[in-house]
Amino acid sequence: MATAAGPSLDAAGRYRDRGRFSVAVVAFYAILTAIFIYALRSNFGSTLGWGVIALAATLLFFLVRYLSTRYAIDDSYLYAWRILGGAKVSLDRVRRIEFSSLRDLSPVGFFGSWGWRGRMWSPLVGAFNSIHTEPSGLLVTAEPVAMFLSPRDPSAFARELSRRVRSYSGRLAVDVGDPSGSAAPAG
Repeated sequence: MATAAGPSLDAAGRYRDRGRFSVAVVAFYAILTAIFIYALRSNFGSTLGWGVIALAATLLFFLVRYLSTRYAIDDSYLYAWRILGGAKVSLDRVRRIEFSSLRDLSPVGFFGSWGWRGRMWSPLVGAFNSIHTEPSGLLVTAEPVAMFLSPRDPSAFARELSRRVRSYSGRLAVDVGDPSGSAAPAG
């Protein structure tokens, strides 16, 4: 069992972790929201004031959504979740577990990471779900759609995911979490 701040097993045996957070991203959201609220002081009640309130509320919602990113692995599924969105992958459908970054995947289009569902496309893996908080993490290739994640400790998460996947399908050709393999995280 990990520390209270790190990944942990719950009473049902699910391995739980949250997304890795960037202080810069949180500060950006907070500063931009503060600027909108400061601008609101002189325009409260006007049409412009309501627009500023809407923008500030939207920024706060996306900050909370960013901070709510969670991952879990149980005996059958890998779950990635955030407020009003998420995905799951059946462990028996996982084919590869590898360190990756969004730069390496070269997704086409800017809006995939900002989109509601996080569905992106890469010439290397095709369509994939991206439920991440940082641009580097784990790419879990599975059927029908791969998933890109950014847990706090990608190596520990990969080890636990690999252990559970191997119980279904044996060793994978590419598996950074398998203790008999060797790979270093992409940075």
